[in-house]
Amino acid sequence: MLNKKIIKQKSSIFFENIPVRRIWSDKDEKWYFAIMDVVRILTQSANPRNYWKVLKNRFKKEGSELVTKCNQLKLTAKDGKKYLTDVADTETMFRIIQSIPSQKAEPFKLWLAKVGYERLQETVDPELSVNRARKNWKTVGRSEKWIEQRMRGQEIRNKLTDYWSENDVQEGVEYAKLTDIIHKEWTGLTTKDHKKIKNIKRENLRDNMTDAELLFTALAELSTSNIAKKNKAKGYDKNAVSAKKGGGVAKRAKKDYELQTGQKIVSKDNFLSKKSILKK
Repeated sequence: MLNKKIIKQKSSIFFENIPVRRIWSDKDEKWYFAIMDVVRILTQSANPRNYWKVLKNRFKKEGSELVTKCNQLKLTAKDGKKYLTDVADTETMFRIIQSIPSQKAEPFKLWLAKVGYERLQETVDPELSVNRARKNWKTVGRSEKWIEQRMRGQEIRNKLTDYWSENDVQEGVEYAKLTDIIHKEWTGLTTKDHKKIKNIKRENLRDNMTDAELLFTALAELSTSNIAKKNKAKGYDKNAVSAKKGGGVAKRAKKDYELQTGQKIVSKDNFLSKKSILKK
């Protein structure tokens, strides 16, 4: 079994917009992926837990060593709580995938190999992750100014979520709730409503924000982070108070900005519409 003290929880990655949870072992220098998430993608089953249970029993009957190579670690579920979950490293996951008849097996293996390599390299040299994000945004046509604003905002966001992680806030549902509190306080909208205004669904809201929206989002999250640190907020409820106060800082700044400039911060503009205009 893995030594859980040397395991660090990482946020999910996505295959075709479907989340796959994974966890990094400093000791083994390996990624471990949630088997259930992979089974769900490959089988498109309504009950991937039962599918994996049947598959495990088959491995045992065949005398396969695959089951012994799988571990159980605590991963965050949809309800924001952590549960023991079957995980496997990249090599073992490849062998499990080969046992599941699926049209998605080959593209998933290519994706898994690429993700494993890129994330390993980025762990050794975090600057690679930054450069990769910059390159991706340039490729789709983002301006240097927008990219700088987006990356600066992401750095502020990361510091805030690091604080939440270290102070008893559950990744997942509670992160989303706190983010909504901040966002609604300064915009008057939930993130869901903001996406409706921009006429986007699956797309990332921040990737479709204007320079001004990014700036005020960063101000709200920076204020939340510093207020939480000052008040030594622990747990969801205390951090929710800090989130409301942090959003309030940006709300007051937004009102002053709009009064002085006559320009609204919240915009219906999204990147898809901007690309269309540029093409025309």
